[in-house]
Amino acid sequence: MALIVQKYGGSSVANIERIKNVARRVAGYRQRGEQVIVVVSAMSGVTDGLIKLAKDIVPLPSERELDMLLATGEQQTIALMAIALQALDVPAISMTGAQAGIVTNGVHTKAKIHNITPRQVHQALNAGNVVIVAGFQGETAEGQITTLGRGGSDLTAIALAAALKADLCQIYTDVDGVYTSDPRLVPSAQKLAEISYDEMMELASLGAKVMQTRSVEFAKKFKVIFEVRSSLNDNPGTLVKEETKSMEDVVVRGVSFDKNQAKVTLVGVPDRPGVAAQVFKAIGEANINVDMIIQNIGHGNGSRATDLSFTVDKPDLAKAKKVIAQLQAEIGFRDLLSDEQIGKLSIVGVGMKSHSGIAGKLFETLAHEGINIGMISTSEIKVSVIIDLAKGDQAVRAVHQAFIG
Repeated sequence: MALIVQKYGGSSVANIERIKNVARRVAGYRQRGEQVIVVVSAMSGVTDGLIKLAKDIVPLPSERELDMLLATGEQQTIALMAIALQALDVPAISMTGAQAGIVTNGVHTKAKIHNITPRQVHQALNAGNVVIVAGFQGETAEGQITTLGRGGSDLTAIALAAALKADLCQIYTDVDGVYTSDPRLVPSAQKLAEISYDEMMELASLGAKVMQTRSVEFAKKFKVIFEVRSSLNDNPGTLVKEETKSMEDVVVRGVSFDKNQAKVTLVGVPDRPGVAAQVFKAIGEANINVDMIIQNIGHGNGSRATDLSFTVDKPDLAKAKKVIAQLQAEIGFRDLLSDEQIGKLSIVGVGMKSHSGIAGKLFETLAHEGINIGMISTSEIKVSVIIDLAKGDQAVRAVHQAFIG
């Protein structure tokens, strides 16, 4: 008897018909004698709706209360899923993240999993139940409800698979697997049979909507091989696994575009040691993740000033500006600017480690399209550039054609 962990995202449980469809799929596995744990997200649009309700009251609601509110979205889905399975005569029980033994740190809205003690999950499985667990949430050792941030349900599923030593972990979504780019944007995008953890982490961190980077990082650390596949059909998906030698033959595995970026610029920053440390220490203490950073070097005699720019996720922009504004008197920069009309285009592939000229080809392709580059970031297996948001779709199609076809 195999133990299978399956995760279903918001689009897979978007309405009652889709919840029933998932229940039928799960029932099929159960009838073959498998033990099944189902991790679900909130129904499509529910989390955004709850956030809007809170922000209709105050622009920056208490993060503790926001977690209390958002956790109800997944709890709605787990109960409905259990009811749908019971209607098919499949024994099922729903559990919150806390009941499933998921213990987190105390950082509200972006909590990290400390450990999992799935005692109740084991008991329910041994009693013959399908166990439905609320994704995206956990509880601190002190009993405070927390949420795990973007993609938290993926993390819940992979963490449970690791803790329970599951035989199989499946991440169900509304697409057939991992593609070389968004197939809705690039008609020639190809589905990948397999992809390395590192490539998947880069694509996830760079805006690909299939997975969230922390989940893939967790899977790599605990060697959880998982499959990304569609909940709407029975087509094979994409296996995410350790890198193999043959993977290096493909130079660029995928092209992504992240529309969730915003840029913050400090104008007229005194060019002296320690200023950048002050800025990014404050940003870090506010639990805001920074991606790209550019600082111009001041030149000339006398008092020198520089501009310092960095990118954050759009939802963190208001908080980042508030944190930086509080430093203005202490640091003495002249102005604080922000720009939400940007996006991050990236190419990813482990083959970049052994092939040269990739960045030059990317820049040449964008130049041919008349697209200006604002910021650049590289690693062994990726090149990312900040460009005008309005030109993102055009850029993705051109770059995909240049590298993949």
